[in-house]
Amino acid sequence: MADSAIDSLVAELAAAANPVRAASSVWFFKTGKGEYGEGDQFLGVTVPAQRKIALRYRHLPEKALKKLLASKIHEQRFVALEILVAQFEAATPAQKAAIYRFYLANTARVNNWDLVDTSAPYIVGEYLLTRPRAILRKLAKSHSVWERRIAIVATFAFIRAGQTADTFAIAKMLLKDEHSLIHKAVGWALREAGKKFPGQLSEFLQANYEHLPRTTLRYAIERFKPAERERFLTGDFA
Repeated sequence: MADSAIDSLVAELAAAANPVRAASSVWFFKTGKGEYGEGDQFLGVTVPAQRKIALRYRHLPEKALKKLLASKIHEQRFVALEILVAQFEAATPAQKAAIYRFYLANTARVNNWDLVDTSAPYIVGEYLLTRPRAILRKLAKSHSVWERRIAIVATFAFIRAGQTADTFAIAKMLLKDEHSLIHKAVGWALREAGKKFPGQLSEFLQANYEHLPRTTLRYAIERFKPAERERFLTGDFA
């Protein structure tokens, strides 16, 4: 039954494929040799279409989702993660724990920025809302750029709940990261934390100004007033 459902899901994705969009995605998601998405393959299916398909197959078992996550086709992995998020939202506490463990056991297949962003806050972040969060520090120290991105993006669940301490702490751990995808994610998280507590964001940026990648800073101050943005861009804190 699971295999036939997978075949049906794969067929639906193939039917929604768009070669022009696929070619654009190959460039957009940096799939060339030596790039962060090297080897990723695309069908060119829109995100709304993928999400509709995911909802139709949201009862797929773990074995089927693991098979989809192992696929070289980006959209199949995306749909698998969307299904996991839908299952997590409707799950019992025991089922949520199982989904969380399954997710962490398969982070090697959550291997592009959109895959992280569509899943980490809604599984890892939501699960850790009422639990110890040491795992995020471990992920932030990982050799995998995707696990490091999971660490900071997962904290969006905390930010929504008005909790920003972990966002600032993990952001500080990642300030010296060399990858542009981490610079962007950290800046994005800081900006969102700043919506809740603008004073804390200003203090963090001033205290860590020497180590802030320019991209991180620009993202973090996007919602500042023009004069304040200029002050941070020039480092004028007098």
